[in-house]
Amino acid sequence: MGSWNPKLPLFATCAGDATARVWRLQPGPITSKIVSEAAKQPSVLKHTSIQGNSSTTKTERAKEVTAMDWNGSGTLLATGSSDGLARIWDAKGNLKHKLQKHTSHIFALKWSKSGDYLLSGSADNLAIVWDTSSGTAKQIFDFHTHPCLDVDWRNNTSFATCSGDMLIHVCELGKTKPVATFSGHSSEVNSIRWDPQGQILASCSDDKTAKLWRIDSSKPVQDLKGHDLDVYTVRWSPTGPGSKNPSKPALLATASFDRTVKLWDTSSGNCLQTLDRHEEAVYSISFSPDGEYIASGSLDRCLNIWSVKDGALVKSYKGSGSINDVSWSSGGERVAVCCSDNTVAIIDFRM
Repeated sequence: MGSWNPKLPLFATCAGDATARVWRLQPGPITSKIVSEAAKQPSVLKHTSIQGNSSTTKTERAKEVTAMDWNGSGTLLATGSSDGLARIWDAKGNLKHKLQKHTSHIFALKWSKSGDYLLSGSADNLAIVWDTSSGTAKQIFDFHTHPCLDVDWRNNTSFATCSGDMLIHVCELGKTKPVATFSGHSSEVNSIRWDPQGQILASCSDDKTAKLWRIDSSKPVQDLKGHDLDVYTVRWSPTGPGSKNPSKPALLATASFDRTVKLWDTSSGNCLQTLDRHEEAVYSISFSPDGEYIASGSLDRCLNIWSVKDGALVKSYKGSGSINDVSWSSGGERVAVCCSDNTVAIIDFRM
């Protein structure tokens, strides 16, 4: 997977080789010189854990890096690995903190908007809020009975978690019980995202649906049906109230193993577009910063870029392996593609 730095021309990637890498890309159109310079000098962030107790038996064991997120100011990168350790690095690749409480695979990491806290979700069923200045656990949330698959902040003190136990909890720092629990899905909940205002939570599940929730109601305000297989991920467009594009209507995108991406009117619950040119499961979607386009990546090795307005396919790129992550740069001029064969592609996008 990959993550663009929100302020600097940096792109971070992580993989099963026990490393994260930070690539520096100069602004402007992609050229062979820019690519060769970036490939020569990435910062390599090594993830190893110590095994054994004595000086003669201690060994370093490499661990897959499974989650990552930049803070809002672009000064710190958080990574999580399969040994349950989270780490915080500066933008130059120096390790600042090791966060040790989880006992299994970390599935999700999210910085709070203020940057004071980091939220993690793990296969040990726990969600943990960390104090990022000290590297210590601020509070442990032990509400799920199955792995915590995704997390998302609502504001600086409140957040949501979802799990294989089919439940979604809304939690708040300082409180020992969830402030709300949503239980409408009939299979594991894969992904959750708050809308730009933090008023509506979108969720998607292996039950082939996405749902919209408000904190003051235990039932979904919209039940979005139409996919034929598991819905793997959900994303809000950067439009509507609370966003950087408030004059444009808010939309929700869902991606599914049924090879399609769907765009939804969240007020009516109607499907506006079905984007159906992929030949295999769609694992990742990302809106352009202006909300005009959406990129999708699939096991068919294709990155497709679509017009949100009419659903037209405007650009396509064939990768060298199955695409498991796509992400748009904050300036909107580049799309990053992470492939299963350990390659990363940076695509120029200028219409």
